[in-house]
Amino acid sequence: MQLCRKFRIPALFCALAVLACELIARPFTTMGVVDDGPYILMTRNLASTGHLVYNGWPAAMLGLQLYLGAAFIKLFGFSFTTVRMSTLFIAVLTAFFLQRTLVRSGITERNATIGTLALVLSPLYCILSVTFMTDIFGLFAIVVCLYGCLRALQSTSDRSAILWLCFAVVTNALVGTSRQIAWLGILVMAPSTLWLLRSRRRVLLSGTVVTLAGVLFILACVYWFRDQAYIQPEHLLPDVFPLPHILWELIYSVLDAAFLLLPIVALFLAEVRRTRLLALAITAVCLLGYIFIAIHPSHLRGTFPLEPIPKEIGEWVNVDAIFQFLLIKGEPPHYLHTGMQILLTLVSFGGLLGLFASFFRPRLAHPSMDVPSSLTWKQLALLLLPFSIAYTLLLVPRAATTGIHDRYLLGLLVVALIFLVRYYQERVHDRLPVASMVLVALVAIYSIAVVHNFFSFYRARVALASELRAAGVPDTSVNNGWEYNFVVELQHAPYLNDSRIVLPANAYVPQPPLPAGTCPMIWYEKTPHIHPLYGVSFDPDACYGPAPFAPVHYSRWPYSTPGTLYVVRYVPAAKP
Repeated sequence: MQLCRKFRIPALFCALAVLACELIARPFTTMGVVDDGPYILMTRNLASTGHLVYNGWPAAMLGLQLYLGAAFIKLFGFSFTTVRMSTLFIAVLTAFFLQRTLVRSGITERNATIGTLALVLSPLYCILSVTFMTDIFGLFAIVVCLYGCLRALQSTSDRSAILWLCFAVVTNALVGTSRQIAWLGILVMAPSTLWLLRSRRRVLLSGTVVTLAGVLFILACVYWFRDQAYIQPEHLLPDVFPLPHILWELIYSVLDAAFLLLPIVALFLAEVRRTRLLALAITAVCLLGYIFIAIHPSHLRGTFPLEPIPKEIGEWVNVDAIFQFLLIKGEPPHYLHTGMQILLTLVSFGGLLGLFASFFRPRLAHPSMDVPSSLTWKQLALLLLPFSIAYTLLLVPRAATTGIHDRYLLGLLVVALIFLVRYYQERVHDRLPVASMVLVALVAIYSIAVVHNFFSFYRARVALASELRAAGVPDTSVNNGWEYNFVVELQHAPYLNDSRIVLPANAYVPQPPLPAGTCPMIWYEKTPHIHPLYGVSFDPDACYGPAPFAPVHYSRWPYSTPGTLYVVRYVPAAKP
């Protein structure tokens, strides 16, 4: 036990588990994955010129993320995979610090390890860890800031507390340049820590100075970013504020969070059967009623989703095991069918009901004595609840416009994980059961398959593009999905033609509609150099039917039947 604590072996195990799962999944492709194509090209430009130049897509500052990616290019040479491995490096570090954070939050080493694996081996975390999106960098900034604040709270000397506060603020300031919502660490979490340490005047004074310095750094970064060319300014308040829609988005997010933390939430299912008969009957009716409404073919079906939530756009973990906002022609083959969705929904929703039922049970008579922290529930609440409230409020504008996508929940998942695991440890049982480890293993297997299928699908699109190019068809004549199109456009223009760009003035050039008879193409105005003659489709009969090119198959673990992509005509075939 002493050896494990000295070398932090449980935390190292969590970090290496992430790395191992990702390597098994083979997460490589030579095209942009969702938003990260323009980011990767910015990183390549930074590595070659030393200048940070935006290209019309970023709404985030990116900051440190770009410099780390450029360092990887300098070390290993440029490729899309090389740049994405910088995110995997941060994901591995995040897993390590998350386990240590849970331990510092009053959770035993064993329970902290299982809880950490429940999150870092989830499909959402695993997919985002091998993209060049900003989510993992933002999560790392939050986790490291929280770890520093916890160490400051538990420091016995003023000097140590001040140094840990400095660590929390500096790391949050620098890494938060990648994803600005992470700056809530400085703006909310650090002040909460200072409030808890207010009786130690030296710590309070020094910590206030450091926190104010962090706030000034944030303001300087915001003003600098505001004056950069070819960015998309982010507006805090939306033009419309549909309260019913926002409320439903927040409710969906609770169910989605339960699914994303399934190995922990599912443990509370046992609490349902320990309730009184009447409560058990009411719970069963609620579960079955929800499932009936969700699957019954009526206008209510879209209002009561099954897990994974099949929203129209933006979900990374879904029934297709590929990112849903592809908008290429045809319907992708489903990875999870309705029966599995019903099961996952029952477990997720039932776990939430079990958690509620457990509130009415007495506390453990003999809680675990192997708790490495004296942090009280009150301290934990004062540290994390203001952060959670501020984080949720910043999600409200997204709920009103694009919706709360699953990746936006990562910061709140950490808070939920801490509370759930510690609550289970103190109110249900001092050790997470063996079932939790089995569930973690099953989720990890599912995550490996999802990541593999995700990148296998993208590699198939690259293969189709290569086939067309070999036949003399340029990339500018092919609609290969907006992610691929963005990279092609940025090879012919310095920025994407986006109407949200305000600097320089008149950068956006309105585009005429596609020629009459052309098959519709998503976001064609952002890529004016692309004039599609052909397009990629799941359906060979889409648009004007199949083109004379061979389809490409991509593997779909664990299915033996592969997925298939076809080339279809976007304009009518020329008459002989």
